[in-house]
Amino acid sequence: MNAKGGTALHTATIRVWDLPTRLFHWALVALIALQYASGEFGWLSMRWHYLLGYATLALVVFRLAWGFAGSDTSRFRGFVRGPRALLRYVAGFARGEDRREPGHNPLGGWSVVSMLASVALQAVSGLFTTDDIMEEGPLVARASSATVEWMTSVHHLNHYVLLGLIGLHLVAIALHRILRSHDLVASMLHGRAPIDGAPVLRFVSPWLAFLLLAASACAVWALVAWAESSSP
Repeated sequence: MNAKGGTALHTATIRVWDLPTRLFHWALVALIALQYASGEFGWLSMRWHYLLGYATLALVVFRLAWGFAGSDTSRFRGFVRGPRALLRYVAGFARGEDRREPGHNPLGGWSVVSMLASVALQAVSGLFTTDDIMEEGPLVARASSATVEWMTSVHHLNHYVLLGLIGLHLVAIALHRILRSHDLVASMLHGRAPIDGAPVLRFVSPWLAFLLLAASACAVWALVAWAESSSP
């Protein structure tokens, strides 16, 4: 039996995550850690904080595009599911069910969406943030004082929201490792995982990911260049 009340399924270790998704994941981990170090502890200059923020925004734009054009397990339609599927998964997990599916489970899918939304909000709000002394984002001069004040508050508040989401993410990884022996970290490193039923997955060429990332980086660069140009 694969799960309580279920039938036995063949489990095979197959390729689940494509290289672009894995590189995105670990690059985002590094960028968030470096931004936290620069913003909270001053380990890097604020200029680096800005540059890392621009890189983060480019990564988020890329991931949004990859969520529609990428491989099966990277597409939003493959892991963003409705409330019923989410409740069924949570109830099954509580009962000890251990069905291994390709990609994110329903709860993990919404965790990804929440994390992306929070990271995107942090990166965008940072463009409008000021400390009223020395530092200000590139869009401060092009926005109203009310917008700047609001975005600055959002940037500081969402900082804690993002930390909370990261904490929940780490707890979920630990629970899967302890309760189900699912090594999610290793899967995101080498891209393979044991999956019930051994489904056939479609993987998109990494070259498309490279083009999307280049386009995302160019879009963010153009925005920042426009923002930092002389005020109209």
